[in-house]
This record gives sequence, C-alpha cells and structure tokens, in this order.
Amino acid sequence: MSAGEKARAKAEQAKGKLKRATGRAAVDDPMVAEGQAEKSKGDARQAKEKIKDMFKR
Repeated sequence: MSAGEKARAKAEQAKGKLKRATGRAAVDDPMVAEGQAEKSKGDARQAKEKIKDMFKR
C-alpha cells in the first residue's frame, strides 16, 4: 500500500470515529450515521489497498 493511500485511509477512519462519537454525545442520529459511513469508507479503502498489495507479491 502506498504511504499516501494508507494515510488517507487512516485519516478517513479517524474522522469517521470522531464524527460518530460527537454525534453520540450530542444525540444527533444523522451525524452518527454519517460518521459510521465515513469510517466504513476508510475501512473499505484500506481493505482495497491490502488486496492490491497481496497481488503485487
């Protein structure tokens, strides 16, 4: 996984976790859902990069 893509995936996951936690604290269901979606997007990006790395070997 390239360093840039890895960092982007981790940042997206962290941003999603933060938004989800903020939404829970503020009892804001749409924000919780949006945060979970961003975290899932980061997880998917990371999984994609790991699969790409497997095929490079």
